[in-house]
Amino acid sequence: MEMQLKTGNPHELEEVLSHDASMIRRMLTDFTGKRRHRPSEEQLDAHQLTYKRFRSRIQRNSRQGPAVSTPVAPWRQQSFEFDPVCQQLQLDSPPKNHESAQRVLQDKPQEAALARGVSPCEAFKPSNTPCCVDASRLPAIKNATEPEWVWTAAVKEGRIPQQAGSGDRRHDLQPFDVLNEAPVNLQGKSVMKLLAPSLLNDYYTNLLDCSCDGLVALALGSSVYIWNSETRALVGHLDPQLGRPHRHSISSLCWSRDGRALCIGTRRGQIQLWDVEQKQSVRCLLSHLSVVGGLSWKQQLLSSGSVLGHIHHLDPRASTPLVGAAVQKEAICSLQWSPEDDCLASGSTEGHLRIWDGDITGVKRSRQPVTTVKQPSAVKAMGWCPWQRQVIATGGGWNDGELRMWDTLSGSCLTSISTNSQICSLRWAEKKRYLITSHGLPHHQVARWRWEFPSISPITQLTGHSHRVLHLAVNPDNTQIFSAGADQRFHIWDL
Repeated sequence: MEMQLKTGNPHELEEVLSHDASMIRRMLTDFTGKRRHRPSEEQLDAHQLTYKRFRSRIQRNSRQGPAVSTPVAPWRQQSFEFDPVCQQLQLDSPPKNHESAQRVLQDKPQEAALARGVSPCEAFKPSNTPCCVDASRLPAIKNATEPEWVWTAAVKEGRIPQQAGSGDRRHDLQPFDVLNEAPVNLQGKSVMKLLAPSLLNDYYTNLLDCSCDGLVALALGSSVYIWNSETRALVGHLDPQLGRPHRHSISSLCWSRDGRALCIGTRRGQIQLWDVEQKQSVRCLLSHLSVVGGLSWKQQLLSSGSVLGHIHHLDPRASTPLVGAAVQKEAICSLQWSPEDDCLASGSTEGHLRIWDGDITGVKRSRQPVTTVKQPSAVKAMGWCPWQRQVIATGGGWNDGELRMWDTLSGSCLTSISTNSQICSLRWAEKKRYLITSHGLPHHQVARWRWEFPSISPITQLTGHSHRVLHLAVNPDNTQIFSAGADQRFHIWDL
C-alpha cells in the first residue's frame, strides 16, 4: 500500500482501499458469526395484523357466555373460560403495583366486580335469567369429549381373608381386601386390617374422608376408591382416563356435608366434583395453578387452598364458579370451616394458624385474618371442636409434637400436651366427646383424648400400624375409627 500511495495513481488507490475494506468486512463476519435475519417491514406488518386479529377474536369470544339453560361443559370446552382463567392468573400470581392492577380491572369488568366485593354472577346476570343452576340436575353432555375420569364398579366376588403368613398370595390382593380380621375385640387393637396399596407417603396430603352415609373415600395412587363402611364392601373406584395418570396425582379430597358429592383436588390445581350415587361427573373446576392443599364446604359453597397461599371460594352451581378469594404468604396444607360456618381456619406449612371471617365475597388481597397464631411446626393436623364454639385443636409436626387447644377469639392457647411424636391427622368424635389423633415415630399409634375445659387427657393408644398413620376418619355414629398409614394398610378400630 505504501508503494501505491507513492505513485499517486488515484484509481489504483481506490481499488486498494476497496479491496482492504472488503477484506475487513469478511474478517469481522467470520469473527462475529452470521448476522441475524431482520424481518422486512411487510413481514412485521403482517405479523402485527395477525396478532391483532387473534386478540380481537379472543376478546369477542370471551364476551359470549353460554345460556344458563345449557349444560355446563367440561373446563376444556367452556366458551366462557377466558375470563375465569384471567381471574386465576391474577389470583395465583404475585401482586403487582396498584396502577397495573387498576388497568387490568378496567379491561376486565368481571374482575372489577370481584374486587368491589360483588359476585360475578350478580355483575353479569342477564335480565330475567337466573344466574345459578343446580349442578346435580345438569343433563349429560352428549357432544363432549371423553371424560378425564372413569367410574368402575367393584367386582362382587367373595375373597378369603389373608393371614399374615400367606405372603405367596399377596400379589393377587386388591385395594380394601381383608388382610386380617380379629375374632374378638381386643383392647387397643384394630378389629380389621385391609390393604391400601399405592397410598402416597406424603405428610401434606389429605386423602381419606368418610361421608354422612358411611361411604369411605381413599385416594390410592391416581385413583379414588369408595368403600361402604356399613356393608364393608368396595363400591367402586374413580380412575383417570387411560394414558393420563400423571395429570391426576391427588392431593386432597372431601365429601360434601350432605354426602352427595365427592370433591377431589389434584396437584395441578384441578378440582373434580363427582356424584357417586349417579356414577357421573358433576363438574370439573380449574381452581388453582398449583397443588390443592385443602378443601372444605360451607353449605353449597366450596373453599379450596393452594400451596401458593391462595384461598378460592367457589359456587359449583354457577356458570362462573369463583365468587371470592383471599391470599396468605405461606403454603396452605389444611383448610376447614367451623361447624357454624362463621369462621374459616387455614393452616400453613410455616406454622401459622389463621382464622378468617365468614365474608367471602370478592377478591381482596388486602384482607387480613381475624386471628393469627404461631406454632413451631406446620399446621396440618387441625379440627374445630364440634361442641365448644370458637375452640380449635392443632397438632404439631416432627419438631414439635404438641397437641394444642386454641381460643380463636383471643388467639390464646388454652392448653397443650406433649405427644413426643409427629401428629399427622386429627379428628373429633362428637357423639363420644373424644378427640382422635394419629402419629408417626416412634410408635405409629392412634390416640384417643378427652377434652374437658381447661384440660386434655389421654384415654387409649391404639397400635397396629408399622409406619406413620397419615390419615384418619370417623364413621357417622362415632362407633369406629378408620386409619390409613404409610405401611399401605387401612385399619378399623372400635370406639
